[in-house]
Amino acid sequence: MSSQKYSVNQHLIETLMAWVKSGEIAIPEIQRPFVWDATQVRDLLDSLYKGYPVGYIIVWKNPNVRLKDGSVAEGKKVLIDGQQRITALSAALVGQTVVNKEYRSVRIRIAFNPQEERFEVTNPAIEKNKAWIPDIVPVMQGDISLLKLIREYTAANPEMDEDLLERVFSQLTGITRKQIGMIELAADLDIETVTEIFIRINREGVTLSQADFVMSKIAANTEYGGNELRKAIDYFCHLAVAPEFFAHVEGNDEAFARTEYFQAMRWLRNENDDLYDPSYSDMLRVAFASQFARGKLADLVGLLSGRNFETRSYEASIAESSFATLRTGVMEFMKETNFKRFLMIIKSAGFVDSSLLRNRQAPLNFAYALYLKLRSDGYSSGDVERYVRRWFVLSVLTSRYSTQGETRFEQDIRAIDQRGFGAYLRATEEAELSDAFWNVGLVQDLTTSNGNHSAFKTFLASQAKDNVRGFLSKDITVRAMLEHRGDVHHLFPREHLKREFGLKRSEYNQVANFVYTQQEINIAVGALPPEQYMGTVLEQCENGMPVYGGIVDRDELRDNLIENAVPTLVMDGGPLEYEDFLSERRKLMAKRLRDYYQAL
Repeated sequence: MSSQKYSVNQHLIETLMAWVKSGEIAIPEIQRPFVWDATQVRDLLDSLYKGYPVGYIIVWKNPNVRLKDGSVAEGKKVLIDGQQRITALSAALVGQTVVNKEYRSVRIRIAFNPQEERFEVTNPAIEKNKAWIPDIVPVMQGDISLLKLIREYTAANPEMDEDLLERVFSQLTGITRKQIGMIELAADLDIETVTEIFIRINREGVTLSQADFVMSKIAANTEYGGNELRKAIDYFCHLAVAPEFFAHVEGNDEAFARTEYFQAMRWLRNENDDLYDPSYSDMLRVAFASQFARGKLADLVGLLSGRNFETRSYEASIAESSFATLRTGVMEFMKETNFKRFLMIIKSAGFVDSSLLRNRQAPLNFAYALYLKLRSDGYSSGDVERYVRRWFVLSVLTSRYSTQGETRFEQDIRAIDQRGFGAYLRATEEAELSDAFWNVGLVQDLTTSNGNHSAFKTFLASQAKDNVRGFLSKDITVRAMLEHRGDVHHLFPREHLKREFGLKRSEYNQVANFVYTQQEINIAVGALPPEQYMGTVLEQCENGMPVYGGIVDRDELRDNLIENAVPTLVMDGGPLEYEDFLSERRKLMAKRLRDYYQAL
């Protein structure tokens, strides 16, 4: 028995175009925006004209689905790889419009010069030049007969030999009878295998993701509104980054502008908060986890295909309900009140600036899914806020989703669904946040020169939450400096450490050597060792004449040091040992983080 799960065949381009028109091959309107430029379309046609190979396309025949009446519907072929080539051919040979990288609907017009047997992207100069046919679509679609074409062209270009012209035009129109290889994956191939094949395919050097496959699957379905759902996801994520895009959608996609989706995202047109700018992958993961209590996107592909995980069959009713449930998840994700209230919770934990959230998208996604789920499950507003805040900080501090993120998503969301969140949170805290974590593990995590480390960023968030003043600042807070790009100051200035001790970058850039301070204080301190500039600060507390910052009281200075987790031994006036200082400060930073977490 053969184990081969695919077939390889050659098909005429005109056959492929007919399949696209009939829907036999499902190419969504916006599977991804058409990323080729017009010159790549020209080069593809030139290769076909000259008989060069143009690669294979890969399709997967969707599993046959059992309908409600018991009959079976054959699945369409879903384009897995080759969308850009098929779209390019549809544009150049059939005249279909494409959605470009700016999400504009455009016509790509390809011109042909029979004398030089050369293709070019149409431009005003070509349109005025009689040697060129400015748009090959009428020729390729048979809107003009070959005899008439030859007669009109030779009338405009009498030097052109008619016999040669007939051969050239025959070769041009023969492009549609050229063959392209198609690899067709078997209908009974399981979703996980198809997903794996999909994400291993490279398109223009970028490895595709499971989210790309899900988006293709959504967009290919017109029966349950997948094409519009795909647009909603794509447009929302684009608007979150570029609100000015709203007017373009409204003016260029009038049909979508009338949908409920577009009304749900109208609020983004005036929104400039960049704390959470989700990608379509983020949006899918949040909607899927919150509505389906699952975490693996391969399972979403299966559900949207109608997969019954118990019987391993495919049923139309499951596909229909899965699209409806995903639609609900997307609408809940986009809802202004949900989105903004979630961000207020994140900010209330001190994560007030996007710099604190860089590379922390997975914890943010799970926190939003948790927010939506707890609200849907009827938890009180107070519990929702407290639970989401604590879980987000816990997952950031412990790097919970940094490895095997999908698996952990799945485990967590299912456990919450089965056990209730309060019980699961307590069990997780007991397992993950023991005394050993706070007193040893976290202190060790702070032994790093990575200024983007989760422990350090959470430390800054803790200061922002508590409205802590910057180092040696009388009034300006760390939160204000985070929001307005304040200065990170080396407690032991780096030039001092380089000059006096020859320390390397990884040694003087330890995060335990960092504090936020006002720019003018940072500049004034310069490369002075801490015992020297702190000696001056102590003097200003005696004489009331500020030099570094505005603090002129010893008790206020001590409070400022404690707020910044700086060892108060700097007030003793003697020389300081750098490594001993760092060791003590890491312990103080870890203690502040523990107090901060327990107060969330």
